[in-house]
Amino acid sequence: MSNPDSSNKKTPSPFGSSQNNESPGLRRSGTPTFFLILLLATIGVFLYYSSTPTEKTRITWGDFKKQLDNDNILKFNVQGMAGTGEFRKIPEVEEITSVGEKKLTKVEKSFSVDIPEFAFHDGSAEKQLQEKLGGHYSAKPIQDNSVWIMFIYLGVMVGIVIFVWMMMRRAQERMMGGVNPGFHRSPAKRYHDSGKRTTFEDVAGLGGVKKELEEIVDYLKNPEKFIRMGAQVPKGTLLIGSPGTGKTLLARAIAGEANVPFFSINGSEFIQLYVGVGASRVRDMFATAKENSPAILFIDEIDAVGRQRGSGLGGGHDEREQTLNQILSEMDGFQQNEMVMVLAATNRPDILDPALLRPGRFDRHITVDRPSLKGRIEMFKVHSKNVPVAEDVDFEKLAKSTVGYTGADIRNMINEATLWATRHDKTQVDNSDFEYAHVKVVMGLKREENLTPEEKRRTAYHEAGHTIIGWFEPVNSRVHKVSIIPRGRALGATMVMPDEDQLSIAETQLHAEIAFLMGGRVAEKLIYDEYSAGAENDLKRATQMAKRMVIHWGMSEKLGPVAFRNGESHPFLGREIAENREYSEQTAQLIDTEMFRILRESETQARRLIQEKRDLFEVLAKRLEQEEELEEVQLEEILGPSPYKKPQWEEQ
Repeated sequence: MSNPDSSNKKTPSPFGSSQNNESPGLRRSGTPTFFLILLLATIGVFLYYSSTPTEKTRITWGDFKKQLDNDNILKFNVQGMAGTGEFRKIPEVEEITSVGEKKLTKVEKSFSVDIPEFAFHDGSAEKQLQEKLGGHYSAKPIQDNSVWIMFIYLGVMVGIVIFVWMMMRRAQERMMGGVNPGFHRSPAKRYHDSGKRTTFEDVAGLGGVKKELEEIVDYLKNPEKFIRMGAQVPKGTLLIGSPGTGKTLLARAIAGEANVPFFSINGSEFIQLYVGVGASRVRDMFATAKENSPAILFIDEIDAVGRQRGSGLGGGHDEREQTLNQILSEMDGFQQNEMVMVLAATNRPDILDPALLRPGRFDRHITVDRPSLKGRIEMFKVHSKNVPVAEDVDFEKLAKSTVGYTGADIRNMINEATLWATRHDKTQVDNSDFEYAHVKVVMGLKREENLTPEEKRRTAYHEAGHTIIGWFEPVNSRVHKVSIIPRGRALGATMVMPDEDQLSIAETQLHAEIAFLMGGRVAEKLIYDEYSAGAENDLKRATQMAKRMVIHWGMSEKLGPVAFRNGESHPFLGREIAENREYSEQTAQLIDTEMFRILRESETQARRLIQEKRDLFEVLAKRLEQEEELEEVQLEEILGPSPYKKPQWEEQ
């Protein structure tokens, strides 16, 4: 089932996570750099204002008067009791050394002079300077920069303090597990309405589940009705189902129907290296959901954080257990008037902690199963809304040929058909495109390598053996197509299609199914008097099926109505280490004996049927070797009508 594209929004999350493409770490890493640049600039300004003018050649006031009388002063500036200027020609003057001595030496063109206090008392010196120099003479009062220096000094000190504080804060955040200031905050995302919100109309094929969830929607819309009657709506609802059945889409449809904020997070996002971070994120997530109530809080893949607590074979995980304890505590703290519904989804309910599933927490469990025939028809219609479908496409027939498909499988099949039609420049997706997509999904994509003539012939006999068993045995599935074109990891494939949805299977059908798997191996032995490695996958599936018949379904007369636990426990949960095995060594030997018996009987059954239909088997193998692929109609021309009645939808 398709999910609306609201996850691409760039609205900031109320939990502190950003939806922008720019990395938060990059944005924050520029903060210390900014303060460092500001600090350096402040120090530069401080040095500029506090610096003294460049030292020039110092002359006496007498030498200055002498050079002024000789008209050798080009310009002269007075500031306070000091003056600076330039000579027209470089003279020899008495220079005052650093120890106060005088010596006759050539000076630089620029000079400085200390003006005695009496020099400008009578005004004659200033008048002489104005007459001699005119516009090249200027006098300014001394500039007091003490105030500026004080402010700059304080600014430098404040900048240093801020810089040190930022560095200490960043060091503390690294110790906590990251440089992100919001590291302890929940990364849950809030989805906003983008003009078309997801509703139950966008969820096809799950009528019973939607009826169960309508009660939650009604509570979020009109809580007073429930409170008045004293009814308590479940705090937590757990959606259980296989991957692709639409659990996440259902949660968003509830939010769309109730028109309330929807917060989503994956269970693995709570788990961090440092203990305590996950619990802090849980507190932040629940607090924000309460602030935005009424709201829906959705935790996807909750089994990542909600596994049963215990050491187990792999050791404990303090961070995960503390996070789970915080989730349990927060759900206990929910009050009915807070109007926050917690939804969670998982495909592994068997490994969840019992404390998480008890009443008062996730006390309502809804199974989101694979869709029925009616549901698959609706899904084909929903997922093909924006696809130009040709008139020869029959959604009902497609739905009947896709028994066991989830909503995600159907969406993928429609997308593959659309891509194939686009590749061939079609304006509409017709029935042949859907047929190609169905074969590609079930059997795999064609491989480029070609089989040698001998490999091709052996593969043709192998697949013909499967086809004979599938055509003449009362199995639940009919042979729909057979191919010896390499696809996926197989050299050939026999595609079977169930006639109808089936929730249970009888012992006779199981034996026929194992015989069908043995058909290829038996055919090779019959023709070549030896086996090949091509039957590995068939043997693996047949052995697993026989094993389940013996130890799970009680289909053994010697063992009787007994079911043994085998392969279902999870040693990492710590349950299998302390428990003894449920059966003895003698019983284990008997289980192996019964498995071998079932496999041998099914192999004998397959050999008997192929020998009875030897002529048809040879014709089918040669035809398959020539044409490489045979459809059901062609198979019926070769083998005749199947002795088992076709479904009513094909007879019409």
